[in-house]
Amino acid sequence: MGLHCSISFPKTWELLVSNEHEAQAVIRLKSLQGLYLLCEADGTVSYGRPKNSHHGCFLLRFHRNGKWTLQCIISGRYLESDGENVFCNSQVLSAYHMWTPRPALHVHVTLYSPVYHSYARADHTVGRIWVDAAVPCLEECGFLLHFQDGCYHLETSTHHFLSHVDRLVAQTSPQTAFHMQVRPGGLVALCDGEGGSLYPHGAHMLLGLGSNPMKGQEWFILQHFPTWVSLRTKARKFISVIYDAEVCAASEQLTPMSLFQFECDCETPTLQLRSANGYYLAQRRHKSVIADGHPMESDTFFRVHWNCGKIILQSSNGRFLTTTANGLLMASATIPGPNEELGIRFANRPFLVLRGRYGYVGSSSEHDLIQCNMDEPDCIHLLPCRQGIYHFQAQGGSFWSITSFGSFRPWGKFALNFCIELHGSNLLTVLAPNGFYIRADRSGTLMADSEDVTKECIWEF
Repeated sequence: MGLHCSISFPKTWELLVSNEHEAQAVIRLKSLQGLYLLCEADGTVSYGRPKNSHHGCFLLRFHRNGKWTLQCIISGRYLESDGENVFCNSQVLSAYHMWTPRPALHVHVTLYSPVYHSYARADHTVGRIWVDAAVPCLEECGFLLHFQDGCYHLETSTHHFLSHVDRLVAQTSPQTAFHMQVRPGGLVALCDGEGGSLYPHGAHMLLGLGSNPMKGQEWFILQHFPTWVSLRTKARKFISVIYDAEVCAASEQLTPMSLFQFECDCETPTLQLRSANGYYLAQRRHKSVIADGHPMESDTFFRVHWNCGKIILQSSNGRFLTTTANGLLMASATIPGPNEELGIRFANRPFLVLRGRYGYVGSSSEHDLIQCNMDEPDCIHLLPCRQGIYHFQAQGGSFWSITSFGSFRPWGKFALNFCIELHGSNLLTVLAPNGFYIRADRSGTLMADSEDVTKECIWEF
């Protein structure tokens, strides 16, 4: 969670809730470094570890305009800022004590309804959004949240925006601006500022404005858009789930049962693949691979080896996944070769939004080169070339070009090859056409000059 203000303290905080009731909660604010925001008796605000059970506790109140106030439990004073420093002096509430919370989540998100257990899905054929997707495996379930002038604009995968009249439109305007109510636990509600909020309507679950939501219909859980991929063998057959759980490579056509959620631990090279039936691929008896596994089951974890944009999967028995003559997926190969390599391709991402150590990757009129410290990102459109290899296209239709120094411009005439490797559920590296990894430079310029994968080369997407 980010408290929107330019302060000398960290800008991203985790909300630790000890007690929540309707329009207020008792919370602590914990930084990414593990230290807490602390209010002292003299009104100063420090940054450290609590001395007792009440030290660092605030009464968080939610206001109708989407703002928050934070009142120190010990002194009764309100947290405020002058734009540079943070202090806690006044016990009389005023506009200076209002804070705008911003989810610190990556801007590419899904909207999940805990009431209906379904995801929002854009339908561009009719220009509407429905809340009816059981699994967010399609690109239509992903949305970009743009924050401008204190409001949010909800952008679809085809770069249309939800408006107050429940329709998708081509441009942002005051009619596409929504206020966001934020609650601990990732709950958000989007409102028009005039008493209306977005929630599903009717039997078809149309997402639209209304003033009479029932039983928490207006609350959604904001989640990072998950990564779904397709896997293809050397024989150009898609790995698919058939007959509910059997896994084979038999079809040249991509179907919903050929899609798998890529769940990878960034600390270890282990991977789980969840199919659209809700179960995980697991190694079973006689070395067969079946889609009937559960989340923490050891047989569902595979070691992933990358090779030029392709992957080789190794099961817990030490054998490598391969396909038999009749197409069944088995964990039986002792030495990996071309038949064990699987081509991998994004199934639900027509574009990438990259966030690194210093901000988002994007361009601006102030810079000739592509930057890596932007508040608002550019969409990098992906044009698949070969398995694991993509062309990067800028928003205007031109291609990324690379300079002799390893920096990038967004107006190239010719398509270049970029190799993508996944290092986590939503983390990746990019090998540039010059043979170096793309990294975030402290100066703000995006560079391709790293021979090894360092922290600056890891991108959240």
